[in-house]
Amino acid sequence: LPTAAKSKGSKQPGCFGYPLSIFFIVINEFCERFSYYGMRAVLVLYFKYFLRWDDNFSTAIYHTFVALCYLTPILGALIADSWLGKFKTIVSLSIVYTIGQAVMAVSSINDLTDHNRDGAPDSIATHIALSMTGLILIALGTGGIKPCVSAFGGDQFEDHQEKQRSRFFSLFYLAINAGSLISTVITPILRAQQCGIHSKQQCYPLAFGVPAALMAVSLIVFVIGSGMYKKVQPQGNIMVQVCKCIGVSSKRLITQTKMVLKVLFLYIPLPMFWALFDQQGSRWTLQATTMDGNFGAIQIQPDQMQTVNPILIVIMVPIMDAVIYPLIKKCKINFTPLRKITVGMFLAGLAFIAAALVQLQIDKTLPVFPASGQSQIKTINLGADNARVTFLPQNVNVTVEPLHGTDYRTFETSRLQHVVVAYGSNNTTLNAPITGGERYTLTVKNTVSGIDAQLLFDNVTSKPEEGKNLIRFINNLPWTVNVTMGGADFGELTTLSATNYSVFSGGRTDKIVVSTNVTNCTATSNSLGFGGAYTIIINECSGNVATLNYSQDIPPNTVHMAWQIPQYFILTCGEVVFSVTGLEFSYAQAPSNMKSVLQAGWLLTVAVGNIIVLIVAGASKLSQQWAEYVLFAALLFAVCIIFSIMAYFYTYIDPNEIEAQLDEEEKQVKKDPDLQEKEEKEAEAVSRM
Repeated sequence: LPTAAKSKGSKQPGCFGYPLSIFFIVINEFCERFSYYGMRAVLVLYFKYFLRWDDNFSTAIYHTFVALCYLTPILGALIADSWLGKFKTIVSLSIVYTIGQAVMAVSSINDLTDHNRDGAPDSIATHIALSMTGLILIALGTGGIKPCVSAFGGDQFEDHQEKQRSRFFSLFYLAINAGSLISTVITPILRAQQCGIHSKQQCYPLAFGVPAALMAVSLIVFVIGSGMYKKVQPQGNIMVQVCKCIGVSSKRLITQTKMVLKVLFLYIPLPMFWALFDQQGSRWTLQATTMDGNFGAIQIQPDQMQTVNPILIVIMVPIMDAVIYPLIKKCKINFTPLRKITVGMFLAGLAFIAAALVQLQIDKTLPVFPASGQSQIKTINLGADNARVTFLPQNVNVTVEPLHGTDYRTFETSRLQHVVVAYGSNNTTLNAPITGGERYTLTVKNTVSGIDAQLLFDNVTSKPEEGKNLIRFINNLPWTVNVTMGGADFGELTTLSATNYSVFSGGRTDKIVVSTNVTNCTATSNSLGFGGAYTIIINECSGNVATLNYSQDIPPNTVHMAWQIPQYFILTCGEVVFSVTGLEFSYAQAPSNMKSVLQAGWLLTVAVGNIIVLIVAGASKLSQQWAEYVLFAALLFAVCIIFSIMAYFYTYIDPNEIEAQLDEEEKQVKKDPDLQEKEEKEAEAVSRM
């Protein structure tokens, strides 16, 4: 085997002591990460709200995709180290990547198929087929280039530039998180726009299309720097050569293989970190949909909370390099790479404990909906006097003040037969033909002709999606009216009747217009928060002003999204000491001809971590989300202890020094035939051990 990899390319120009070529690589990585994280930021919501998959299935497909993205680095590393070289591999798979992003954008165009009034496709087969094709191509592209780009950047440095190479990995990681930060701000905004030719929908084509464009830019920038790159040529099929170590092979390859296997063995516990970390894009994003995103002047979308991580990364990486690590060194604490990784794992576990505490607070605010054998009824008194309502035969009595309502009461469906409504000495009896698992509103009013009582079917048994509000109107005027709110027309509404619920964006106010035969009355709606359902009662229309009352059917989200910031902060601190260290450690401990292979091994831990999410979430059968968070934290704490023990017995190596010694030994072998025969026998004996 050759003693060193050959490289080609023009003499590299420098900038601030760094090869100029790395700036093209960093810009390429920024654009590619913008593309990947921008698409991924809205992916779980695309599954849930566009393809109409439930939370668990959306989470499962999301983590399957992420796992695939981190399985394909093995393929990319083999192609790069054994066949095409890193440069050609990056270019070839970037083309595949760009095509995949474009297919994903096309898959989300709602006008490809028929659609219903809500903008959801009636037939989603085409969307699913295109989406899965796009995601597979993206996984092949992003995974294939992932181990090559970081290792290719490391190749640009000379042996004496160890300090610059170390800082490059921090700069490289900053580029990753800068791209992630900007994309996770922008793509949720693009998603929230309305677009479509025949139907209005959330603009997923734009949210996926912009990342596709950035991937094309990434490819172009990388190719432009071609003439400056130091390109290490492949040295044959490394994996085939490794397998041949079972038979007779050179001492060099046996030693190199052992170096790689020692590190890969150390990586066995690491997937558990990624099992927690990557739930930012699934469980934590879904958690944010049940929270209040009102930050005063701006409204934060649930998927935009993922920006907290890259924001903190951009802040924390320089602080760690310039302040924390030097301070630890001055305190004479030997904060080795493996110790950093251990601390990172522990912090990730703490982050999930914080997430569990937030979830407990959210659960306290969630409404309780009826089970299959139960029904819930609330009462709204539209009259001018107190109303007394009795539910029979359970004999439950409720007194309701004028123009007020009660909370929902739960009844066993089989035991509720009649409702008696009384105003003073006058009363009326109403049959209760209710269905299990449903909610109803009982409206009552005393009129000149007697007591009017109606049981309305609410048809709402879950929180509104994405922090939106559900709003309906009840006409408490003695004549028919027409009601509009914002751009929504509720149509004609006869006296004492109710409209269906309509969906409105949360946190906004709208103009309400009540039209009668003789006049129009207007009012500005209250700011109704996020994730609630309301019944608005039209009580009066005089002097062009509408008098309204509000009845809360489902309470809005009251736990603020800002409460997610501590869990993001703790997890990000863990990521900084875990992931940045892992990238550098993987490169530093790898032999010269297996840099990409060991990078792929590091990335493989991410894939296995996402598979762990699927296994644990599927096998645990926990009904409470906070309990699932605690389970993941407990598993990581246990794995952290195991890893710390393994790390204690690991011996750091200098691959360059070892390979230099091997070079010297090979020179001696070539000079002495007898020594060469002895070396071959020793190599054969070692390979059979």
